[in-house]
Amino acid sequence: MARAWNPEFQHDDRERWICIYPVYINSKRSAADGRKIPKDKAVDNPTYQEIRDICAAAGLAVGVENKVHPKEPDPKDLRFRGRIRVHLRKEDGSPVLEQFPTRKSVYLHLGEMIPKLKARAQSQGSSQQSSGQQPGSAGGQKKKGKKGKR
Repeated sequence: MARAWNPEFQHDDRERWICIYPVYINSKRSAADGRKIPKDKAVDNPTYQEIRDICAAAGLAVGVENKVHPKEPDPKDLRFRGRIRVHLRKEDGSPVLEQFPTRKSVYLHLGEMIPKLKARAQSQGSSQQSSGQQPGSAGGQKKKGKKGKR
């Protein structure tokens, strides 16, 4: 459980880790709604699981909390639930990983890597196959209207 804020917390304390909500990198949300990176680098409806997996794969220490961003329209909607805590700085204030000097660098990395996840690639491939019908396969539907009468 989180402790109350104390200015004496060090960067290693979990309460000082940065917070990442899925809305921060969601291309379907506006900057006023909480998106923190440019729309062209953001992702369609990211989940906390995807964020957690990418951060863990990059070598960052992660923690998941059952929280909702204050600007979420439906706090009970489980798709947008979850806050990720990421350990960004060592006790002396230097970055844990040199490739992530700032929180924005983490957001941009997430925006770049989430579309490359296997689960994303499979779901996009299956949705494209189901939406693209082959020509000539109207499924036996009859045309309505006057039949050849003029």
